[in-house]
Amino acid sequence: MTARPAEFERLLAIMARLRDPKDGCPWDLEQNFASIAKHTLEEAYEVEDAIRSGDMEALRDELGDLLLQVVFHARMAEEAGHFDFAGVASAIGDKLVRRHPGIFSDAEIKTAAEQVASWETIKAGERAARPGAEKRSALDDVPLGLPALARAAKLLRRAEREGLADLVPRANEAASALDENTLGERLLALAAEAQRAGLDPEEALRAANARLLARARERSS
Repeated sequence: MTARPAEFERLLAIMARLRDPKDGCPWDLEQNFASIAKHTLEEAYEVEDAIRSGDMEALRDELGDLLLQVVFHARMAEEAGHFDFAGVASAIGDKLVRRHPGIFSDAEIKTAAEQVASWETIKAGERAARPGAEKRSALDDVPLGLPALARAAKLLRRAEREGLADLVPRANEAASALDENTLGERLLALAAEAQRAGLDPEEALRAANARLLARARERSS
């Protein structure tokens, strides 16, 4: 069954009721952006897990849980006078139109690769137009909240695209040819080596990501 506007309105009304200062749910009333953020991340991972399992019923439920997170954040923002759910929907609609000029304007974009390139060019222009952009590097808006390995991959892709690849430390080029299995085994071995040394690989990579970002900022200044 296709979702109708009334169903969205019902969900928003339920969230408003849960956050009612007088008669709302005590747990929901105690929450703030920071306390809910971890649940938002967890729900995103559970969506991915449902997709990997191929369970469509689970995916429907997990997407609902993820939508709840958006509604929760939007409700708290509305209470604080920042924005509301309609503002969230409007902003992403505007962004999709802006970043698809091949669909919503007369730009000629014929392949997925051309669309990705166009998206990144438009996104770079948006970054450059932000206040204080002259003090930021091209890597600055890669989310800090990503797991360190996922953030490293995104930082590295951005560094390559922005001509900053020389800032990235080089691995041993004499090592054997790399494929997904070999990479997994190497990462697992490094994690085991870190554990034996009493080190946290996640924190070590977070620190390395921070050093890469610092080098990029220094280059851009």
